[in-house]
Amino acid sequence: MRKVLALGLLLVGMFVSTGAVELVFFFDKGCIHCSRVDEFLTQLQKFYPDLEILRYDVQGQGNWALLSKLLAVYKAELGPVPMVFVGEVAMIGSTFYGLQPQPVEARTNLVQERWLEEAILRAQETQAPSPLTRLPPTATEALLFISPGDCPGCQLLQDLLALYMTQWPNLGLKSYMLGEGESQTLLEKLSRLYRVPAKGPALFVGEVAVAGDRLYPTRGGALAFPSLEGNRALEQAVGQAVESRAVSPLEKLRLREKLTIGAVVAGAALDSINPCDFAVLVLLLGTLLVMGKRMKVIWAGLAFAAGIFVAYFALGFVLYSLLGLTVGTRAFREPFILGVSSLAILVGLWQMKDLLWYGKWFSIEVPESWKPTVKKLTASVVSVPGAFVIGLVDSLFLAPCTSGPYIVILTLLSQTTTRWQGAGLLLLYNFIFILPMVAITFLVHFGMTTTARAERWRQAKLGKLHFASGLVMLLLGVGMIVGVRLGWL
Repeated sequence: MRKVLALGLLLVGMFVSTGAVELVFFFDKGCIHCSRVDEFLTQLQKFYPDLEILRYDVQGQGNWALLSKLLAVYKAELGPVPMVFVGEVAMIGSTFYGLQPQPVEARTNLVQERWLEEAILRAQETQAPSPLTRLPPTATEALLFISPGDCPGCQLLQDLLALYMTQWPNLGLKSYMLGEGESQTLLEKLSRLYRVPAKGPALFVGEVAVAGDRLYPTRGGALAFPSLEGNRALEQAVGQAVESRAVSPLEKLRLREKLTIGAVVAGAALDSINPCDFAVLVLLLGTLLVMGKRMKVIWAGLAFAAGIFVAYFALGFVLYSLLGLTVGTRAFREPFILGVSSLAILVGLWQMKDLLWYGKWFSIEVPESWKPTVKKLTASVVSVPGAFVIGLVDSLFLAPCTSGPYIVILTLLSQTTTRWQGAGLLLLYNFIFILPMVAITFLVHFGMTTTARAERWRQAKLGKLHFASGLVMLLLGVGMIVGVRLGWL
């Protein structure tokens, strides 16, 4: 009988225009019905070379999401495999949608194959586009992290998402298997972005996250999941994300990382033009020159910069870690960032006034009562190790002058980076911070300037230096407020 059918197909194929047809075939390994349909489709390709078959294992990562969308587009109900989509027709198990006004069931394998051939011929005659082109453009995207093996929570999330995608076909989905590739690192980054525990199964969509057995809504405390309230909250959040075309969690993460790196580089570059550190360095180098130790100038200057680097990095990492722990709840994070940002704006505006009224009222710099001690300690240095130690010690005295932008950056990093990322960006910040000190050291060592000239330049530019530092604080504060309001932080 099959030979007769094949001959008929060959004759039909000779008189039918051979437009390209794309067919989507979903199967399950070990399914005998899938193997039979697959064999039939393979035979068809011999008579219709322009027939292209896209095969998807329903157990494959991300394929379930695609299947759910196609079911929604074809208005077909979920059923057993095999499933075929071609032209205007969907075959779900043995039920055909779109072949007749109402769904019809093929009672025998021969009828199923004949109807499937008829659907392919229709698609060819009408030059129907690929079923994949029928999918609506993605409005927003959900990210799903599941564990291998038996995981009831994972299956529940997959089933819910399949249901949501039949309701909102323009909901995109990316699935990740924990333990494969960089999935765990990505989960940790997203968990920090959403301020939720980094454990699976996990789902991130819009402003809502599911982690383990808890759902974390935009406002309020965590909800048990699954639960009547938790399931309802997730469905509402998904619908709102689709309707508002919410930014994908991945795009939000990429944007935040770019903003964070940009803020670190810009903040460090402007913060490095620091009159307090320059004053101590010039005093140190001047002392060595007066004592006739010019050959030690370069090493002492580099050692002093290294001391500043080590001290600021160590203090910064401790504060960064504390901020990451204490500002750990979703409810407390936003008020804290807004508070720090507002303080940064006020401090920045106050520093900017020094461009016109330096010395009036008070300036944000080393207190006058500390300056004699700083000078005494610095003037006592006569060795390279001593310069390193004085860099460590002076960092504590110089904190009021240099800590403003640093604290703002630390707050930003504590909310936007993992521990290793934070450490790397702190190294970058402090490296940029000490570059002007290294430059001054080389200029003095090679006679391109003198300590007296450097000090005169510093005194003449104090107002402008304070203005630049204040501008950094102002921009960082405003940027963090905007970032919180737009959901980037």
